[in-house]
Amino acid sequence: MPTGPNLPGKGVPDKPKDIKKVLRRMGRYISKEIPLILLAFTLTVLGNVLGLLGPDLSGKAINAMGKSPEQVNMVLVGYYAAFMLVAYLISALFAFLTSRLMIVIAQRIAVRMRQDTFNKIVDLPLSYIDSHQAGDLVSRISYDIDVINTSLTNDMLQIAAAFITITGSLIMMLSISPLLSLIFAVTVPLSVLLTRYRVRKTRPLFSRRSRVLGAMNGYVEEILTGQKTILSYNREEIFTSRFNERNSEATTAYFEADYQGTINGPTVNLINNLSLALISMFGALLYLAGNLLIGDLSAFVLYSRKFSGPINEIANITGDLQSAASAAERVFSLLDQPSEAADSPDALTLTDVQGDVTLEHINFGYVPGTEIIHDLSLQAPQGSLVAIVGPTGAGKTTLINLLMRFYDPQSGIITVDGHNILKVTRRSLRRSFAMVLQDTWLFEGSIRDNIAYGCPDTSLEKIKAAATAAHMDRFIEAQANGYDTLISDGASNISQGQKQLLTIARAMLLNEPMLILDEATSNVDSRTELQIQDAMNKLMEGRTSFVIAHRLSTIQNADNILVIMNGEVVEQGKHQELLDRNGAYAMLYQAQFM
Repeated sequence: MPTGPNLPGKGVPDKPKDIKKVLRRMGRYISKEIPLILLAFTLTVLGNVLGLLGPDLSGKAINAMGKSPEQVNMVLVGYYAAFMLVAYLISALFAFLTSRLMIVIAQRIAVRMRQDTFNKIVDLPLSYIDSHQAGDLVSRISYDIDVINTSLTNDMLQIAAAFITITGSLIMMLSISPLLSLIFAVTVPLSVLLTRYRVRKTRPLFSRRSRVLGAMNGYVEEILTGQKTILSYNREEIFTSRFNERNSEATTAYFEADYQGTINGPTVNLINNLSLALISMFGALLYLAGNLLIGDLSAFVLYSRKFSGPINEIANITGDLQSAASAAERVFSLLDQPSEAADSPDALTLTDVQGDVTLEHINFGYVPGTEIIHDLSLQAPQGSLVAIVGPTGAGKTTLINLLMRFYDPQSGIITVDGHNILKVTRRSLRRSFAMVLQDTWLFEGSIRDNIAYGCPDTSLEKIKAAATAAHMDRFIEAQANGYDTLISDGASNISQGQKQLLTIARAMLLNEPMLILDEATSNVDSRTELQIQDAMNKLMEGRTSFVIAHRLSTIQNADNILVIMNGEVVEQGKHQELLDRNGAYAMLYQAQFM
């Protein structure tokens, strides 16, 4: 199945960020935590206000010492020192409570974002999933949301505290010496202009970093899936080399983003140190002129550090904020993808399905302008067995995708019991089919749960009956925990053939009026194939069945065999009829014995 032309990490250009849009979208998640955020903000304000009392009390304690030992007022000095200690202790307690509160808020927001992202992935049309790397989608729901969570936990708290500290420090410095405060009229605008310039310069780098990481994760996921094939073909060095290239690209992207981001802090810190030097020089002159007490000068210096420190912190975390913005934009871009088209308001819910299926003049291609199926027509009367054969790439599986409405044809009509499937609900249509695919899928859980996946409330007796029909009962009962035996992640503790048999048992249990078997016996040995063929024949009795098969010996009793080549039905009929014609089907059949 073709993939889209713009897979992540494959030459997709970095687009400029719409920060305002990202902030608006984040605001929708943050707004649901307003009560806790207000509490956190209140604690932050109180904690920082208490912290701002420290320099003032320190200055007053110094002034209380006088200009000579005889003038020292130790009672007043002790009072200010004790008051300062209490203020700092309570401020630290509020900071601790605020940090814990922000962790709770960030986690709750991350949970909702991750749930929304997962729900969107589940609702996405199959065409989107087919055209994007699985690793990139996993990266968005894991790494990107973790980056946002970290930013909410740490960066947002630092920014809130920084603005409070900057504002409070400025007010206190103005109250001490408006003249000395004029120094910041030069250094602060210089810091702001420099920070804005650096943000514009580094923003695309963080966007590229997130994108390249998603591409690398996708590549790793692909390699892990095909590890056995890689080992069997001795291609480890080739794939290691290719990963090294992607790893180097990711490392370069990280280095460029982090390097450029870390320049911000030291540069702003240099400007802050310059302001401190100017304060010390001009403050000393004011003290010598008798316009400023030594304690006030000390307090002013401390407030200047409190004032410039948060500016430096903001500059340091601009890289983290940009990384979070890039991560949020990737998440929101996924959330903005259109879900699978909704059913029309007057869509019919299929009930009491008989299984009379007709396809009329179907044309379809995954990529516009490139057709895979051309003018395909067929009839599958109720209870009939339709076998679909043909070379790889002929369009057999595509036909199944169309029947299940994973994709819709560009033209033509597919009907079930006379109803155009475009005018029935997808849920009722798909629920009318039982399906066994060549690519088995089992989840981590018990054998019982995997068999009963389509009808979880069914009884154990019915589950056992399905397992017996699929010739899995002996294997299951031989396990220590029987039907409660756990299947590991990826079902690595059972063989490929056993996986296939479990999915066959699952389809048997579902007991729907229509059945799709896509190479259902491709992963079982000949003896097991003969065993399950009889069970399959019983399963298909009275049901409309579509069977894709490469082993033509398994479809000799089909009511109608379609031979598809290049998206067209070149022959159709019963097994013996097609052999007698000595055409395409006969060639495929005879090729099995060569």
